[in-house]
Amino acid sequence: MKIKSITCKNFKRFTDLTIRDIPEDVKLVILLGPNGCGKSSLFEAFNAWHKLNGYGNFSRGEYYIKNKDIKQENDNVEIEFHQEPKSSDDMRSCFYIRTAYRNEPEIRINDLSKVPSPLDKPKVTKLNQNDTIVSSDYQRLVSSTVKGVFDGTKDNIKVSELRKYIVGKIHDSLLSIFPDLVLSNIGNPLENGSFYFDKGDVKNFDYMNLSAGEKSAFDLILDIIIKQEYYPEAIYCVDEPELHMHTALQAKLLREMYHLIPDNSQLWISTHSVGMLKEANNIREENNGTVAYIDFSDHDFDEQVEIKPSLDLSHAIWQRFIESTLGEFSTLIAPSKIVFCEGDPKGKEKKNFDAEVYNKIFNEEFPDTLFVSIGSCNDLINSNNLIINVFRQYFKSKFIILIDRDDCSEEEIDDSKKKGVTVLSRRHIESYLYDEEIIKKLCMAHGKENKIDECINMMKEKMKDSVVRGNASDDIKSASGNIYIELKRKLDLTGCGNSATSFARDTLAPLITKDTEVYQALKNDIFGCS
Repeated sequence: MKIKSITCKNFKRFTDLTIRDIPEDVKLVILLGPNGCGKSSLFEAFNAWHKLNGYGNFSRGEYYIKNKDIKQENDNVEIEFHQEPKSSDDMRSCFYIRTAYRNEPEIRINDLSKVPSPLDKPKVTKLNQNDTIVSSDYQRLVSSTVKGVFDGTKDNIKVSELRKYIVGKIHDSLLSIFPDLVLSNIGNPLENGSFYFDKGDVKNFDYMNLSAGEKSAFDLILDIIIKQEYYPEAIYCVDEPELHMHTALQAKLLREMYHLIPDNSQLWISTHSVGMLKEANNIREENNGTVAYIDFSDHDFDEQVEIKPSLDLSHAIWQRFIESTLGEFSTLIAPSKIVFCEGDPKGKEKKNFDAEVYNKIFNEEFPDTLFVSIGSCNDLINSNNLIINVFRQYFKSKFIILIDRDDCSEEEIDDSKKKGVTVLSRRHIESYLYDEEIIKKLCMAHGKENKIDECINMMKEKMKDSVVRGNASDDIKSASGNIYIELKRKLDLTGCGNSATSFARDTLAPLITKDTEVYQALKNDIFGCS
């Protein structure tokens, strides 16, 4: 069971969200973004869909509905699978969901009792509830073994082998994460049933004495192994699996979870962990096409939003790395090149504009190059710049400092180059975005070839008006707002961006492709190659 697309309308964080084009080969999906951006809301959407379609048990109560004034005629959540569930059993077994509130500090089993199938009713009511299942998994582990004794399937196994059978797979998986933590036995289920470990020189170390990180990892590994029987083809969703764990152990946990889930299943996790991201990249390199990243950052979910997954560590992912704790940077797989470019540190919309545009343009040919906006031209050329110096300390990357040409004289440009600073040959990035070649591509992309000359002439007129207002003759940025408005009107554009900034980034930048002269010129300016 693998998800192809999801639509959430008027559901918790989302007004109208669509995530589409998730490839069928993807086995691991990473949800990224800051707290409160909607990652858990997506898992709530999965849970709501599961309860409605698997159990007919779903109320559109206040907890789920974003805007209660909207009359919702259809389901709030629609999910398209690559292979649609064919029966009610398929519906019930297609989602396995763990909340971020996994905490069972102690277990003690004094008698055996039958544990109902997890498919009998929805396990998770809401994703803000405490998800305690170690005790019930203990009962299932013992019950399945007892059942095997009485139904004859374990007749050829010795008692000593049976004990190993009970804990074997869990034992091996746990060792892959904690080399000094050995699951040794499960006690006596009729008196002191619990999980016991050998830890260093200590024997029969009780579950309740494990650290929070050890318990967290053991909980997830145990549950996935126990539940494989019930969820052979499912979407396994785990909210923040890294809780309470060190970075290196987070990576090991992700790898083990990836290997444990059945082949025709998907593992979805939401994470803030650099260790998880690093290991996901390693898994992607080893298993091409099986890892996808969905970045919830910088989206306004009060509006209609459509997201496509990225199949590599895109620049949005690198940006998450940069925003993480500096102490973890030294362990990362750093991009081969980092290009520091200009940005408005005080402006919200334009703060990272240059970097976002460059990343979008060069992502395909230079996937291991990261552009970062860190301030004005003076900030970039300042040899004491703290941000640049921190990057140099933590990353073993090639660094390029890139500034706009603006009104620099030839002497100033030469001085900058002597200091190792790269200077654009045109005034600024807008000079490339609004190049006539790109405007022609825009017209053609929308079937308006007959409007090419009209649009080009309009741009020239707007530039003349800008010069009258006192701007330089090549300062197309100053005229971009008016040009944007006229292009929208003349070409009847919709969904192209609500401002000149978003229009340039989201509509014009993708048109600067390797087959254009503009791309080659910009590539030569930055990387010294064409």
